[in-house]
Amino acid sequence: MLSFPEATAVHPHGYAFGVRARNTESEESEREMSSSTGTHAYGEPSYWDQRYSEDPGPFDWYQKYKTLAPLFEVYIRRSHHLLVVGCGNSSLGEELVSDGYLDVVNIDISSVVVEAMQKKHEDKPELKYIKMDVRDMSAFESSSFDAIIDKGTLDSLMCGQNAHHNTLKMLQEVGRILKDNGVYILITYGEPSYRLHLLKELQFWTINLHVIDRMEKNPEQRTWELTKPLPLSKDGNSTAAIIGSNAEVHYIYVCIKDETLIRQANVNAKSEESRS
Repeated sequence: MLSFPEATAVHPHGYAFGVRARNTESEESEREMSSSTGTHAYGEPSYWDQRYSEDPGPFDWYQKYKTLAPLFEVYIRRSHHLLVVGCGNSSLGEELVSDGYLDVVNIDISSVVVEAMQKKHEDKPELKYIKMDVRDMSAFESSSFDAIIDKGTLDSLMCGQNAHHNTLKMLQEVGRILKDNGVYILITYGEPSYRLHLLKELQFWTINLHVIDRMEKNPEQRTWELTKPLPLSKDGNSTAAIIGSNAEVHYIYVCIKDETLIRQANVNAKSEESRS
């Protein structure tokens, strides 16, 4: 298993769980995340079923829709076929639909939360909830989604057991079900020095990096232009030079699937096999 120092910064309450509206709870969650160590059973449905049974109230992890909406406007059209992975009981899917997006599929590993969300939104045919593991999305055809939104799911897997294996399985599935030129939007605590090597390992996509101040920061103090990508070097070190170390931001990796990269990677792999 690979070690990811920053991966402990994940709330033990869930894939898409997160900070409630009040700043005091936001700050408490931040302290709990930064002090969390060890691994959790984040890949087990029973873990999440218990969590959602104990705390059924809505949570939005990392950022709320209204803060992310300007970035979605850049990369996603209202007619796009969207997938929200690790949806939990977040309001993200509901707010996407309320803002005019016409086809939003939400998946989660917990049958408890999926059943609750299906019942809550049974009057919204454009909003679907399905029980599914992000490591095996075989129910979806290849190249079937225009955009996939991940708000904390990859981070949760990176805090669990067999982290590297599970995150690669997830990313392989994400790459498979995305259409060519489709986007995987990953909202994470992971700095480029920890995330880029993982995202580039599969050679599926080109990557744009955006940053956004954390939710608890006063709006008047926000410093980064969300819709403007930051320069991104191969190793990711260029970002720290721009925003500084220990910046109070979330990183947003917009991974744009490129079939030509995939074909070239396959050609290179066959060439290496023939030489060996």
